[in-house]
Amino acid sequence: MVPKSAEQNKISSLLLGIDHLITLHQRKYSRLCNIKKSMLEKMFPKDGASMPEIRFAGFTDAWEQRKLGELADIVGGGTPSTGNPEYWDGDIDWYAPAEIADQIYLESSQRKITELGYDSSSAKILPPGTVLFTSRAGIGKTAILARKGCTNQGFQSIVPHKGELDSYFIFSRTEELKRYGELVGAGSTFVEVSGKQMTAMELMIPSTMREQQQIGAFFRHLDHLITLHQRELERLQNIKKACLEKMFV
Repeated sequence: MVPKSAEQNKISSLLLGIDHLITLHQRKYSRLCNIKKSMLEKMFPKDGASMPEIRFAGFTDAWEQRKLGELADIVGGGTPSTGNPEYWDGDIDWYAPAEIADQIYLESSQRKITELGYDSSSAKILPPGTVLFTSRAGIGKTAILARKGCTNQGFQSIVPHKGELDSYFIFSRTEELKRYGELVGAGSTFVEVSGKQMTAMELMIPSTMREQQQIGAFFRHLDHLITLHQRELERLQNIKKACLEKMFV
């Protein structure tokens, strides 16, 4: 079935306009991802260096080598008995590694436990700002808690010490955390990184909390822009798909 020429032209014009917008947002999205990749390489010291290549104005002091355990508590998790219904469907967020995907902030878990379930397990309540870190096969997926919650035993979560470690600063170092976890966890029969191993991780840290916070704020803003363009790109692709399904017989 083919419409008359005038209708063909209108359909073609509409689809070309959508394709143009998709291309623009794809370019912006790719450009922002490349900027982030470059900044991650240049705003943290390379191996053996005491300062990064790029810094914000006003910061000149060398960075310090610290152990993660000096800057944060590393907290594991636990699972209540799945055979006891009194432990489940409560109001306490309880996260599993499968829930950690591309999102940055976590606001609600797929499954929740009750106070009884919490008390019966080794799960620990984690405050907002905690960086969840998956510690078993699939090591190194991260997300930030937007509100308090707990996890199963597939995590070694990073609870920053106030005034010592900025949540988004350490979240931005996900790839570094992941590489370390995979390296030290590879020696065991079941690939897993322990809380003790995470505590011993050495990393370079700015000498002031203010520099950490500025770096964290920079990457938070960049991630926000990337997310906006990604969502708009997905929205336009869905519009095009719907048009193709509904505008042709």
